[in-house]
Amino acid sequence: MDEQLTIGELARRTGVATSALRYWEELGLLPAPARVSGQRRYPPSAVGLVGVVLMLRDVGFTLREVKTFVASRSPAGDGWRELYHRKLAELDQRIARAQVARTAIAHGLACPHEDILECSNFASGVAAVLEGRSLEEAHEEIHSH
Repeated sequence: MDEQLTIGELARRTGVATSALRYWEELGLLPAPARVSGQRRYPPSAVGLVGVVLMLRDVGFTLREVKTFVASRSPAGDGWRELYHRKLAELDQRIARAQVARTAIAHGLACPHEDILECSNFASGVAAVLEGRSLEEAHEEIHSH
């Protein structure tokens, strides 16, 4: 029989707390391990599976999305690609919003007013946002004059 890992050994090899491993098992991210005298015993392949969870989490997938990814990996399936496409589109949107926010903050730092609340551009931006326009639309409106 292959070497089996206790939950503590799996935690040491992966750097993931035992409480997180138990939670991931509860969520279905890790298969329920065999039990020996009541203790969890994981196959060595569990180290790689924990690595997959960590990597997907680090690139922005939620644990729910990781569960979908793990479940979508059938030999004939392409479901993981759909998940990747959706996540890529979501990340592109987040990056675009972050770039707009960065530009707005940089412009705020360049404002000559001692108090930004006295700046007419800032006030116009606030008014545009209150009227329902996005930060990007508000910024474009301010700088198109």
